Amino acid sequence: MAGEIPDLHATVRTGTGKGAARQSRREGNVPGIVYGGGADPLAIEIPFNVLIKRLKQGRFLSTLFNLKVEGQEDVRVICRNVQRDVVKDLPTHLDLMRLRRTSKVKLFIPVEFVGEEKAPGLRRGGVLTVVRNEVELTVTAGDIPEKIEVSIEGRDIGDVIHISDVTLPAGAKPTTDRDFVIANISAPSGLRSSGGDADEGEGEEAAEAEAAEE
Repeated sequence: MAGEIPDLHATVRTGTGKGAARQSRREGNVPGIVYGGGADPLAIEIPFNVLIKRLKQGRFLSTLFNLKVEGQEDVRVICRNVQRDVVKDLPTHLDLMRLRRTSKVKLFIPVEFVGEEKAPGLRRGGVLTVVRNEVELTVTAGDIPEKIEVSIEGRDIGDVIHISDVTLPAGAKPTTDRDFVIANISAPSGLRSSGGDADEGEGEEAAEAEAAEE
């Protein structure tokens, strides 16, 4: 289970419709709606500055939040849409969906590398090149892993670690079928010009970066 799910504070918005939404914006808030989860829709508003800060942190549409609204029970939500002003590109409305504990959700999970002291490639002076320090997984809302561990025990220079080499937490799976690269162990800089396994590892990394950009 994830160590911490970030809180998202909101207040109940009085009134519905375009007039109430405009009033909310005049007061420095961004109006929104919370729906799903077997409960009635709830009109909310979030301070503009708070939402902007969250958006700048990135991954807003793939982050699970603990929504805290005064007078309401806390509920896990994920943002399904942020409407923006077509000219200023600033948020004007957001839609949040409630999640049951059994709901499936796509989230980016941090990667932690272990077993470095037992990696022959590193002992020989090789360098661990991390291609992905987080991986997008489909997980169950009630059982979100805090991280995934990637062991490099026994790995040598030139070895490439793919997602298929990683034991994922129960109930979690990658959001893509492509067997993408997580990391590789490249040769020390003084040996890279000699080619061989080091070039192969670096080629995998370059191919992975190119695919990610697409």
